[in-house]
Amino acid sequence: MQDHQNKNYPSGNVERTQSSGNEAQIPSCSSETCKNSERIKVGKYRLLTKQIAALIEGEHDAIAVMANVCAAIHEAMGFFWTGFYRVSGKELVLGPFQGPVACTHIGFGRGVCGTSWKERQSIVVPDVEAFPGHIACSSLSRSEIVVPVLSADGTVRAVLDIDSKQLATFDDVDRQFLEDICKMIASLLCV
Repeated sequence: MQDHQNKNYPSGNVERTQSSGNEAQIPSCSSETCKNSERIKVGKYRLLTKQIAALIEGEHDAIAVMANVCAAIHEAMGFFWTGFYRVSGKELVLGPFQGPVACTHIGFGRGVCGTSWKERQSIVVPDVEAFPGHIACSSLSRSEIVVPVLSADGTVRAVLDIDSKQLATFDDVDRQFLEDICKMIASLLCV
């Protein structure tokens, strides 16, 4: 497995990455507005990570953990849709989520979630219309990030799927913090 991988596809920019295991770091940007926006986002994620750690402390039920984690992320960050899909045999099955109704079953390698599962890496999609094979559970979704929850042996147990109504909502800050959150809960989902 590669530590960090970016791929560009002809039909649009799609970033696929796998965490290097380092703690989330703030990427640089040049404008003052961008820097302030990044600082605010990083601050929200740092607080959110602490909140999630407190929410899951001592909890052993995987569904309860996923429910509280997606609720905390959704509330703190204001995303359009936030939820988990659990691996069940050869498909992903809808787990706890926040937002409008969603697709219930997603096949291995299908759409952004199934591709993240297949490749065992995070995928940032700035424009879902540009992603080959995107599954449109809602026409309001414009950008998406999917982060796999990996067991100690690298097996995907679930994916965290987050959608936004705006284009290019997600970046490396989101990816890094969401990967850290998924690492925090991985052992609770990998039983």
